[in-house]
Order: sequence, then structure tokens, then C-alpha cells
Amino acid sequence: MSKDYSALVHGFMQSEIDALQEIDSSVTDNNYNDVIDTLLNIDGKLIFMGVGKSGLIGRKLAATFSSTGTPSFFVHATESVHGDLGMIQKNDTVVLISNSGETKEILAPIPSLKRIGTKLIAFTGKDTSSLAKQCDLTLVIPIDHEADKLNLAPTNSSTGVLVVGDSIACTVSELKGFTKENFATFHPGGALGKKLLKSQSV
Repeated sequence: MSKDYSALVHGFMQSEIDALQEIDSSVTDNNYNDVIDTLLNIDGKLIFMGVGKSGLIGRKLAATFSSTGTPSFFVHATESVHGDLGMIQKNDTVVLISNSGETKEILAPIPSLKRIGTKLIAFTGKDTSSLAKQCDLTLVIPIDHEADKLNLAPTNSSTGVLVVGDSIACTVSELKGFTKENFATFHPGGALGKKLLKSQSV
């Protein structure tokens, strides 16, 4: 008996597309301008912090920002309070990611980060959350529900943060005048690096 699961796949995929469209309609929020201005004028490094799926997204965003001209790295929120806060300095900016804004592991390092003196940016789904209230800037990434039928697995929410973060990274990179030659310097490996370096030698 032949099976066709495409309807299910399409339904879940459409859920994520719908979530992104809702996020896109919220981009008029002036907080985007404030966050981008902050990242354009950062004196130190950009640090992403999260746990679980948010942590995985944070790792990817740190890699994207680094390769497009903004020095960045990821610090696991749980490890941060066991010594990794030593990697963070006063002139750095920290983006803390939590859809609920109530994740205890992401809230735990905030008092120490404030003592260090870093600027704190929240990527969260709720502007009334504890995370939002404790950060200097808050970027609300609205998600009504996750893609799965149980409304439990981080899907729409994690995709939303990824797309917002990637879009901000591209915006900052373009405003900085980041070039193909700059990208080749940071990404000399693989097929992409080979292609970029070859084009420079022509």
C-alpha cells in the first residue's frame, strides 16, 4: 500500500510559514532600530546565550554574525554561572534567548552580567516576561503556537528567532559595508571559500 505523508508535512511547514508572516508584520517595532544601532556601535564582542533549542539557535546566530563581520560567540547559560562568565567583558553585548522569558537558566546569569556592565538584549516572545523586564533592550518575536499538534515542541518559536537573527545579521553586515572579499577572509574553507578566493585571484 502506497503512503503519502505530504499533506502532514505541508501542514506543519505552512504553520511555520504563517508564524514567520506574523513576525514579519511586527518588524515595524522601533525596537528593531534600537537593537541594530546597538550592534552597529558595539565596542566589544556580541555574545548569544541560551539553553536547549534556544541555545542551538544561539550557536548558529553567533556563527552567522561572526562570518558577516561582527565578532560573536555563544555561551551556554548554565555553564555561564559555573565560570564561563569570565569570557564576557564590560564592553560586550549579550543577547539572551528565551521564548517564554521565564527560563530559570537564562535568568540566572543576569545579576552577574549586570555587575560586569554588559548591555543586555532579550529575544523573547513576551514583553511582560521577567527576561524582558531585566534587559536593556527587548525584541519581541511573537509566536501564538508551535507547529506540532501538542503545541509543545520548539518549532515555530525557534524558527522565528533564527530568521529574525539572520535578518538582523544581514542588515548589520550591509550597513557596515561588508564585502565579498571580507567574507572570503573569514570563510576560506570549503566549496564556498574556494569559489570566493578563486574569484579574487582572477
